[in-house]
Amino acid sequence: QVQLVESGGGLVQPGGSLKLSCEYILNILDSDIVGWYREAPGKERELVASIAPDDDSPWTDANTYASSVRGRFKISRPSTKDSHALQMNRLKPEDSGVYFCNIRNKILTSRNYWGQGTQVTVSS
Repeated sequence: QVQLVESGGGLVQPGGSLKLSCEYILNILDSDIVGWYREAPGKERELVASIAPDDDSPWTDANTYASSVRGRFKISRPSTKDSHALQMNRLKPEDSGVYFCNIRNKILTSRNYWGQGTQVTVSS
């Protein structure tokens, strides 16, 4: 069974930074999409950022990031194909929530893996 393990969450003050990491043992396919979602209390899980292994989009690309985080967050490409990360800068209280790592395939719907989540709290 594929396991995705997140790390790097924690408590940070507004304006601060955190870097989340997702590690796994999995051969990333060219048709896979790796990404990060977050879930705040009382809200649905939402996509934060996603990227394909061969995607060369710049980190400000509109198709890769939620509008609320564009320009502040950067998702790294899985160059080693066993991890990817989310660099979060200029954090805001509304960025708080549980962040989940996800790997899914564009074609094979059964190929959809989630981590257990890591808590991010932005508060003074």
